[in-house]
Amino acid sequence: MKRTLTAVLLALVADAAAVAAQDDAVRSDVDRSAEYANAREYADCMALASRAPEDALGSAETWEQRGGGDAARHCAAVALFGMGKFAEAAERLEQLGRSLPAERADLAAEVLGQAGMAWQSAGLYERALAAQTAALKLAPDNVALLVDRSTTQFFLGKCWEAIDDLNEANERAPDRPDILVLRASAYRCVGSLELAREDVDRALELKPDDPEALLERGTLRHLSGDEDGARADWLQVAREAAGTPAGDVAQMNLERLDVQVP
Repeated sequence: MKRTLTAVLLALVADAAAVAAQDDAVRSDVDRSAEYANAREYADCMALASRAPEDALGSAETWEQRGGGDAARHCAAVALFGMGKFAEAAERLEQLGRSLPAERADLAAEVLGQAGMAWQSAGLYERALAAQTAALKLAPDNVALLVDRSTTQFFLGKCWEAIDDLNEANERAPDRPDILVLRASAYRCVGSLELAREDVDRALELKPDDPEALLERGTLRHLSGDEDGARADWLQVAREAAGTPAGDVAQMNLERLDVQVP
């Protein structure tokens, strides 16, 4: 969710003032003051949503009643997400994304992408897939959306479909190790261990000691019967990424091998 908030925030700040598209020479001081006030209120609302989402929700709903428009509705949805009300947040984000005008297709795609992430957080993966697919129809070259949809495909057990999305993402961003690691996991899912190993090795060339890549390489080594290699990778992740999801998984894998991190 956090990954796309900045882009949406900046775009909706611009939308919060209807005069934003007018020429500066034509706009009055009142117009410019209104634009600044709306932008400021939106930034304040979003900041509040990050630290006190319950308060932000009330503030956003009050602001919407005063004419806050899409910016207020977006802040309310983000606040709901922060409160753990993922399905309600997803509903609101989806409604907002589908209501934005055609000339704001890129922004609508980002909001629908957020809806997909919220549906995913709610465990409703089919709804997530629908929202992400709608987003990609508006922004088919958006790498982040392709990556997000690939994870939804993976959760649904659609590993070949996930690979298709990751292939497209990799074509557009060939030097991103995270995409390669995700595709390695998807290749492992369909039993293509050699292709998986190629991707994870390339990821480690791009980003040596990357914990996610090392975690995946350890799994691939374990599947190929190289327990010493798997142990070495998982020990490194458990030590250097302790307290992270990757570190926790590495420790769990080590415990399965009856090895404790010294």
